[in-house]
Amino acid sequence: MLTKSALVTLLGAASSAAADVYTVPSQPNANGEPLDGFVSYSIEFASFPEFAGNKSSPNTFSYNLINNLGALQGHKPYIRVGGNTQDYALYNASQKASLIGIVDPSRSPDYPTTIHIGDAYFESYGTWPGVQFSHGFNLGLGANRSEGWETLADTVPLACKALSHGNIYTWEYGNEPDLFSTSAQGPVRPSNWNESTYAWQWLNGTAEITKQVKKHCPTLALFGGPKFMAPSFAGTGNHLKAPLAFQDGLDKNKNIEYFSTHNYISGATSLGVTLQGTLMNHNRTVSSVQGHLPEYNAIFTTAAAQKATPLIFGECNSLYNQGRPGLSNTFGAALWGIDFNLYAASVGFKRVHMHMGTNYRYQAWQPVETDLASRGTKAPYYGSIAVAATLGNQELLPVSITNIPLASAYEAAYAAHYSSGLLKGHLARLTVLNMRGYNTTVDGEGLESVPNPPPRPSQTYTFAVSGARNGAHVGVQRLLANGSDAITGITFDGWSYNYELAKGKPVRLHNVTVGETAVVRNGQVTVEVPDSSAVLLNFPLL
Repeated sequence: MLTKSALVTLLGAASSAAADVYTVPSQPNANGEPLDGFVSYSIEFASFPEFAGNKSSPNTFSYNLINNLGALQGHKPYIRVGGNTQDYALYNASQKASLIGIVDPSRSPDYPTTIHIGDAYFESYGTWPGVQFSHGFNLGLGANRSEGWETLADTVPLACKALSHGNIYTWEYGNEPDLFSTSAQGPVRPSNWNESTYAWQWLNGTAEITKQVKKHCPTLALFGGPKFMAPSFAGTGNHLKAPLAFQDGLDKNKNIEYFSTHNYISGATSLGVTLQGTLMNHNRTVSSVQGHLPEYNAIFTTAAAQKATPLIFGECNSLYNQGRPGLSNTFGAALWGIDFNLYAASVGFKRVHMHMGTNYRYQAWQPVETDLASRGTKAPYYGSIAVAATLGNQELLPVSITNIPLASAYEAAYAAHYSSGLLKGHLARLTVLNMRGYNTTVDGEGLESVPNPPPRPSQTYTFAVSGARNGAHVGVQRLLANGSDAITGITFDGWSYNYELAKGKPVRLHNVTVGETAVVRNGQVTVEVPDSSAVLLNFPLL
């Protein structure tokens, strides 16, 4: 990690000239106000018992990390339980274990594709007080196999009872059905799979879910429930198209509560994927996020319709196929996560669920010890912390996020304005990302340091901040690591969330500079940002 002396030396070194003054808008972005719990997670269905634990042994490490984010953003992350493995899960009433899975490496080396769950699976929903969940039901096998349909009928009562304690978020029926006929793990639909057939099967299955909820958990059926996130498509360029599914009546019962879409910037084995060119690249992130807006706007054409059915990323992360070591698990991926989340918020995404599973390379944390990965807080989690700190307490003082275009594809900035009440329009925070790569290890895994690494450059950013009082002291919080390829030694404002220190609870490190301020002069504020780092500026209320 960067020590006090190293940071002082770095910021005193030669940096780029402040060639531009970037203007921060004086008013909040009307499209950029997220919902509460904007920083949220999606947990792979087969991994959920390991992330959450059970009644007798809850996973307190996971819960500590969730609570950290809740303290910053005013609401605990919402947890979507789903992913590919929800569409392999069948129910076995006599099974004592929560989940038994068989991994077939020819289909996927990272998760089981033959899965049976028992009653104990649903205990995991009771381990994290105050957290709200969505449960993913099996559409992949549920609509065309008798044991799949029986699983649906048998598990709805178990799920709804587990989620009848103020911990229900929403429901989901099927994960990425647009890939059902082309899945690399094995197609579960014929090649003529189309939107009308999907809509019919989804309506049939959700009708069964509704019937079972009304029978076994009638209080959850009040006020038009149950509601769903849908269509949970993998993207916009696949076999099924969301606008056509809606034209074929997907939401004819008006029970889609969130329009959920999924996103990955690229694939773990895709050619040409690099940290700098793929992840630490604002232009690439903008293009990927923007690609989802046309279909949403084509379906929900008015502001009222969009308010009624908010746009969310129900599942997303850096590189599909569970990420690549040296890329998805690095500090550079944490910087990408900040850029991705804040840009998504700025263009209208109301909540973002970052996906993870046991042993996944892009995960925010590893919940248990395995022979493939050590239990611990991973680099991407620190990106989530920085996003939550940018948003602040959305329940008390909601903000709106605005993207501020900068000169290079390797940098980004976002303003957070208070969006309501007496403080509306006041600049609350400003996050600046310098995503120029700076590497300090030989192999990207942090195992061997580069001998005599070159000096670390720094960039100077000046922002015109109308309304900010001249002479005001602006708080500076830094997200730091030794380089973009670092996988450990990361801090936010001097805080570490490592498992080894306090099982994920925040611990202030005394060898990292904190308490730094910048001063507003002539309506401008200037800050230096080392390459491969981020800074959060906190403006005083008065």
